[in-house]
Amino acid sequence: MNRSALGLALAGLLTLGSSAHAVSGTIDDVPAATLLLPYFEVDLDDANGVTTLFSVNNASASAQLAHVTVWSTWSVPVLDFDVYLTGYDVQNFNLRDILTEGLLPQTGSGTTTAANEPGSPLGSFSFPDVIFPNCNTTTAPPAPPVYAIPAISPNFQAHLRALLTGKQSPVDSTCAGTNYGDNIARGYVTIDDANSCSLLFPSSTGYFVSGGGGIADNDNALWGDYFYIYLGQNYAQGETLVHIEADAARFNTPGEYTFYGRYVSGTAADNREPLATTFATRYLNGGGFTGGTDLVVWRDSKFPPGGSCTTGANYGELFEQQVVVFDELENPLTVVTGGPSGEPLPGAVCLFCDEAQRVQVGGELLHTNADFGWLYLNLNHATTRDASLGLGYVNIAQAWVTAVMDAEGRFSVGFDAVQLDNANTATPGGVILPLCPGASSCGATPQ
Repeated sequence: MNRSALGLALAGLLTLGSSAHAVSGTIDDVPAATLLLPYFEVDLDDANGVTTLFSVNNASASAQLAHVTVWSTWSVPVLDFDVYLTGYDVQNFNLRDILTEGLLPQTGSGTTTAANEPGSPLGSFSFPDVIFPNCNTTTAPPAPPVYAIPAISPNFQAHLRALLTGKQSPVDSTCAGTNYGDNIARGYVTIDDANSCSLLFPSSTGYFVSGGGGIADNDNALWGDYFYIYLGQNYAQGETLVHIEADAARFNTPGEYTFYGRYVSGTAADNREPLATTFATRYLNGGGFTGGTDLVVWRDSKFPPGGSCTTGANYGELFEQQVVVFDELENPLTVVTGGPSGEPLPGAVCLFCDEAQRVQVGGELLHTNADFGWLYLNLNHATTRDASLGLGYVNIAQAWVTAVMDAEGRFSVGFDAVQLDNANTATPGGVILPLCPGASSCGATPQ
């Protein structure tokens, strides 16, 4: 192919790529205004232990600004920073670098892409620079010729590590997550396309203005992926980030469920599509998959972020409306019906109690009576507190589920669970499966 023909072919592909879109209200892998890393882990004691990597990519020829927020397992925002992306740019992040070395990414000033600015080259397919306000104070590198990577102070590093491991901060004596008795940092990450650099969190007033006029904008231009890396065990797991589109024409009605709904008092000012509430996913524990199956689960408590070192999260424990385990002959082996959060049925045990977690299928909490099967997960957590919070979507709660299956030290696979609904169209409380009419256990001991 000659150069002119090649150029025309590339131009055609880029044109097609820039027009990719999907019907809003359906979570799929298309460029979006918000990305969700539903759960991360970083072993703070072992450099060969688990760490989490993620990427932020620009699907547009025009420069974009991404605002990254790190949240604890109780949805407390603990760190944020801005990422400057030139056209078709990609930036990669290792959370270990941030939490153990205090190193933040250096991606340019947000006002220029001079050749001597590392991390933000202007490629041949990129449009000329876009100037983003206020970025010279939050993303700008120091004057040439020295380009030191921005660093977090040792005191703030210690604060972050404590909050993300469920311990009390040595800086302000607060707590922000569940203590699992180890030194593994846990939480989740959101990335929003932004109009200007800022140190505001998505939970801050003014971060969202309907129509994309706040700190966050409505450009559906970001995409990305994430990986759990186990250096000591010589294997990794990965998936695409959750891509959440903005659509001001579709999601603008007060009382409508949106992804950031609790932070805008249910006004839909964030204009983001919500996630699903009910899922189906396979599990395997045998054959080639000697490591079994884990579920990575993110949930929306619908409650303001925060908690106490003595009493736990503001929302208490998140119960599930219904979890059913089927074997491959369609027999419901285990039925877990926890009831609404704050009002659980007697003897109910929460399986996915936090807003971000990883739970083993067939483990201490989520029992199975077969090595192979599938799970029905109704993760709504209806509560009478919904009305008191001023939310129009009562008895409905968005969530996200990813299944991870592995043979430790050999291979691993991961994939998102099948979405059976969407929070905007979900039946209040979800669909409860009428299993075993007249029977007490469906052939297994209920949890």
